Amino acid sequence: MSEYALEIKGLSVNYGRKRILTNIFLNLERGKIYGIIGPNGAGKSTLFKAILNQIETIGGSIKIMGNEADKMLANLAYVPQKDEVDWSFPTNVKEVVLQGRYAHKRVWQWLDKNDHFKATEAMKKLQIQHLKGRQIGKLSGGQQQRVFLARALCQEAELYLLDEPFSGVDNLTEAKIIQILKEQKSQSKTILVVHHDLATVKEYFDHIVLINQRLIAEGPVDKVFTPEKIRETFGGQFSILQKAGLFH
Repeated sequence: MSEYALEIKGLSVNYGRKRILTNIFLNLERGKIYGIIGPNGAGKSTLFKAILNQIETIGGSIKIMGNEADKMLANLAYVPQKDEVDWSFPTNVKEVVLQGRYAHKRVWQWLDKNDHFKATEAMKKLQIQHLKGRQIGKLSGGQQQRVFLARALCQEAELYLLDEPFSGVDNLTEAKIIQILKEQKSQSKTILVVHHDLATVKEYFDHIVLINQRLIAEGPVDKVFTPEKIRETFGGQFSILQKAGLFH
């Protein structure tokens, strides 16, 4: 079995004629929380879509736990950005959380008592069991994010991708999400988080991946999260970060 949770070699992606990602090489170790950092339009969400096998790529390869990614999707859980979700869809909290169990089912297999037990445990962990019958569009932003993290936990995956999970959530939910992610890390799970709040990078992540259509740097936070690397990643936006007091 590979020592890496995720191996990406020579990955490039186009949207139409526009190159979004160029020649990405990454080896991400198991049991760590990685922050994916970069400006808007850097290709962070595109990287996730490539890992999830949702878009075509130009060359390169992606492996999960040493195997081709398209054969390991049951071991890959995804928490999407809020704008990717149809909040008007007539489904309730428990139904969404149970979706995580279908990753382990054949087309003809039904959910069983164990699946419902796993869903209940995930809802308890995220403190949303009392909301299980509520339509997802009637929840607060923090509650909605807890639902999709509960779905990911219910899947019992090895690799978790979270696309801006702290966007639009309350402080209690943000703290709860980080607590859950650190618990998953302690169980040797690997977590990748697209993140935009640079003020919390050192507190939240073990390693970071700096990206702006190409890989700028990857490694431990204390070695990679430097003014020089952030300037290279954000370019002209670096002055804004300086004004915010993040870098001097």
